[in-house]
Amino acid sequence: MTGTERISRVLVIDDEENLRHMLRVMLGKHNYAVDVATDGAAGVTLARQQPYDFILCDIRMPVLDGLGFLRQAQAAGVTATIIMMSAYGTVDTAIACMKEGAYDYVAKPFKNDEILLVLKKAEERERLKAENRRLREEVAREYSFANIISRNERMKDIFALVRKVCDVRTPVLLLGESGTGKELVARAIHYHGSRRDGPFVALNCGAIPENLLESELFGHVRGAFTDAAADRRGLFEEADGGTLFLDEIGDMPLSLQVKLLRVLQEGELRRLGGAKQIKVDVRIISATAKRLDAEVAAGNFREDLYFRLNVVSITLPPLRERQEDIPLLVAHFLEKYGKEFGKPGAAVAVSPEAMQLLLAYSWPGNVRELENCIERGLLLAEEGGLAPEVLPGPVRKLAESDRALGGDSLSIKKAEEELEREFIRRALEITGGNRTHAARLLEISHRSLLYKIKEFGLE
Repeated sequence: MTGTERISRVLVIDDEENLRHMLRVMLGKHNYAVDVATDGAAGVTLARQQPYDFILCDIRMPVLDGLGFLRQAQAAGVTATIIMMSAYGTVDTAIACMKEGAYDYVAKPFKNDEILLVLKKAEERERLKAENRRLREEVAREYSFANIISRNERMKDIFALVRKVCDVRTPVLLLGESGTGKELVARAIHYHGSRRDGPFVALNCGAIPENLLESELFGHVRGAFTDAAADRRGLFEEADGGTLFLDEIGDMPLSLQVKLLRVLQEGELRRLGGAKQIKVDVRIISATAKRLDAEVAAGNFREDLYFRLNVVSITLPPLRERQEDIPLLVAHFLEKYGKEFGKPGAAVAVSPEAMQLLLAYSWPGNVRELENCIERGLLLAEEGGLAPEVLPGPVRKLAESDRALGGDSLSIKKAEEELEREFIRRALEITGGNRTHAARLLEISHRSLLYKIKEFGLE
């Protein structure tokens, strides 16, 4: 043990003198600081007086038994990890103790290695909990902006750009794959800007049938169509003085694109079936997972509207390109859903094996998929935290095999190509795109690297 390592403090509570002595000597040899108590009442007194990391407590004792000690210790705010020692015939009671908050139990008679193993497991659990707490504090302090969590440099640049555009009326176009957090960025622009006291209205243009979308956006007057029994304001009027977020703008029909362009240019609209022009002051933020330039070329999107919406564009990177954010996001979602499920985030840990899978998976559904994964895992998790078994099948299987073997193929050649591509991608990421430095890291010539970048489409 080095001089910088912290010694764990253990309290042993048992009415058997020989067992107390044996545990004190054995644990002392393994660098634990040990105190002993003869019954539960004496144990409560000691646990109140000084903090312990772990408490080994017998179940059957005079004065106050193990279950009684557990309840009184919790009532007194004792935070130590409590491990019950159960003799033959008391296993049911030991399980009852675990339901009351004990971490684990060991059955008597036990071997020294059994006690050491359960303590090591408990220490690892506490280490993971401490790491989760550190990550949450780090997120709150340094890496969170308007509910968007990231330490990625590209995301930090996006945060800076959001701060620059939030106070002006300029349209913003958000680009990126589904699940990357485009609506979160739209809300950040609105709620950090001069329009924060106005309404934020969101509409998914692909979720409403074409024949209803015009009325939804611009409103209608009574009698405009069969079911129009009264005048109705549209979302543009609802958003007056604030922001209208048009998600999946690439799915808007061409017939409505003309009317949207007019509102953007003139700042006024006419309800469906109406004759009156209505002035509106609305900032437009739009988003799409499609390539709008390609949609323009294909004739599916008006070029003049594209240029009007694309005054400022922000492209959100997929989660696979911001792998360093995964532990931060996991800690955030554990906190969020831990409260909802009655499993406080501070008490939940992700095992190293599960975290390796989370880091290895490519996340085609991006942050939204990760959030769903943690919500599901936390719901299914047993005491002690998230293990690989509670992760969705695609995370377990694809992370372990597809990235290593190149999908369903068993071709060694393809696997080697995939591994080579991944090494080059990581080297470029680490060096910030500096190809000379990347070539040195990869121990290949600069010329070979340029050839490989072109071959793998990494330009």
